[in-house]
Amino acid sequence: MKNKKIIICLTSLLALSLLVTGCGKKVEVKNGSKVAVSADKTKITATEYYDEIKKANISKLVDMIDRDLFEEKYPSDDKEKENVKNQIDEIKSYVNNDEEKFKTLIKQYFGVDTEKELEEKLKLEYKRTSAVKDYISSNLKDNEIESYYNNNITGQIKASHILITVDVKEDATDKEKEAAEEKALKTAKSIIKKLNNGEDFAKLAKKYSKDEGTASKGGDLGYFQLNEMVSEFSNAVKDLKEKEYTKEPVKTQYGYHIILKTGEKEKAKLEDVKEDIKTTLTDQKMQNDQTVFYETLIEIRKEAKIKWNDSELKKAYEDYMNSLIENAKTNTNQTNG
Repeated sequence: MKNKKIIICLTSLLALSLLVTGCGKKVEVKNGSKVAVSADKTKITATEYYDEIKKANISKLVDMIDRDLFEEKYPSDDKEKENVKNQIDEIKSYVNNDEEKFKTLIKQYFGVDTEKELEEKLKLEYKRTSAVKDYISSNLKDNEIESYYNNNITGQIKASHILITVDVKEDATDKEKEAAEEKALKTAKSIIKKLNNGEDFAKLAKKYSKDEGTASKGGDLGYFQLNEMVSEFSNAVKDLKEKEYTKEPVKTQYGYHIILKTGEKEKAKLEDVKEDIKTTLTDQKMQNDQTVFYETLIEIRKEAKIKWNDSELKKAYEDYMNSLIENAKTNTNQTNG
């Protein structure tokens, strides 16, 4: 929708006629005192029904808002369809394609009853994520981009390495794991001593390296971008001068590395890698703090000039978003802690 002003009113939710009364921002149902449901000793008015559901169904109303905001700007495409299909397939695989367990799981975690409803929910979440990424990316500061470029972008680097793995069985005790760790570290340090004494790196790689893909080539990794390697490796190799090797073993999830830098190409110009940097910074912001996702959605809705004609409904929305932010904050602390 081209117009960015969306008026949230109950006709979207109940298909009932509404009116705004007074200056207290209170939406009321016309003929709200009229009985909607009755039994021998029961009388429920339309207004009572509205007051009851407007808080309980706030998440559905938020979904309606976001569909209006994002459907046109982010139309379904093959990437979205593939993303949704993969998520559903993963859920089905988790329950071994058991239909009843699948229904129970999606009801418990997604609040939906059918696969079709789940598909629609995941499609909306994909669009939300796309909108959040675009918003964050478009609001990145020039100094953020330049700082990342100066500190993290290099030309392609060429290096060789010798990998010493920590060899333990799956059922190893803590003591056995500790002993294997010490043995690997000791071996790596002994190889560095050999290099210090002038021995050839390639020959040592062929003899000691546990990386089957590079050992026979003298440890040669060829040219690569820093972001292609795990961070510990990248941080170590980028600070080396050409023909310099690490003076201490570099520990990664794979074991201990001795790294020799053998070449470096001139790095790309900022304008040529700017979009890649923006993508990286956006992903980092979202991964490092999960509250960013919900806070950004709030900002996007504000900029769409959404108008709440019912102060209680607005309060329900604010409470709902605050609860999502608090949950995200807890998850972020657990992840980073």
